[in-house]
Parts: sequence; C-alpha cells; structure tokens
Amino acid sequence: MSSPTTQVLGPTAGGRLSMVEWALTAVALFAVYLILQENGVLFSEQVANYLHEFTHDARHALGAPCH
Repeated sequence: MSSPTTQVLGPTAGGRLSMVEWALTAVALFAVYLILQENGVLFSEQVANYLHEFTHDARHALGAPCH
C-alpha cells in the first residue's frame, strides 16, 4: 500500500525565495507602510495628505490610529 503524497506550499525548492516572491513581498510591505505610516516622511506634505485621505478608512479598518 503506497502512502498518499502531500504537497507543501512554501518557499521554492531548497528553501530559497525566487525574485518574484521577493518583489511581491517588498511591494506588500511598502503598501502596508503607505497605508499605516506615511505622514510626510517620503513624500511632500501635500502628497502625504492626499495619501492619508485616500487610505483613511483602511487605516481605521486595520485598527491604526491616524489622528
């Protein structure tokens, strides 16, 4: 009787992440930073204010205070 094979989802073979996985991770982390923390550090005050208003509801939905 043969044992059933299971497929494990995770990093690519050898425990190394591919460039696509690194890029997606970087984009996701940057998006989280923009939603939760950006208050004029990377962008001008005008752009940061626009970004704040654009992501305002998402901040509160994620439980991040912004006032």
